[in-house]
Amino acid sequence: MATEVKPIPDGYHTITPSLIVSDAAKALEFYKAALGAEVLGVATTPDGSKVVHSVMKVGNSLVFVNDEFPNMGARSPQSLGGSPISLYLYVEDADAWFNRAVEAGATPTMPVADMFWGDRFGAVTDPYGHGWAFSTHVKDLSPEEIERASSEFFSQMANEKAG
Repeated sequence: MATEVKPIPDGYHTITPSLIVSDAAKALEFYKAALGAEVLGVATTPDGSKVVHSVMKVGNSLVFVNDEFPNMGARSPQSLGGSPISLYLYVEDADAWFNRAVEAGATPTMPVADMFWGDRFGAVTDPYGHGWAFSTHVKDLSPEEIERASSEFFSQMANEKAG
């Protein structure tokens, strides 16, 4: 008896990030160490030299990872000189996630701190050029409170830059 194919497979959400890296096999090992990722599947080129497609699970989310294939327009942040995209993760303990990623080889880009929007937040860049932000919601704030705190935050940043 045939079953109906689901248009969205189990475990997937509307958006699934797909990361292009310069060495997917190494990157998957890094993501396991840095993010506690579970690799669910890997498909390689016939000679096994490149990852064509892989799926990893971080928390309750799935992320694709594959090697770059410049001839097909698939380039890593390293080939492009950086990436304007960062992956924002809500986690139980931003400090622990940040520290684990740094210990695994990520570069801190913003230390973990309590932020004006009510989250404890920190960010890193992984060795493959992708940005990861770790956030734990610690305080519920009204839009007015966030606006006031935002003004104070950016005013303080301007003062620090000028001083």
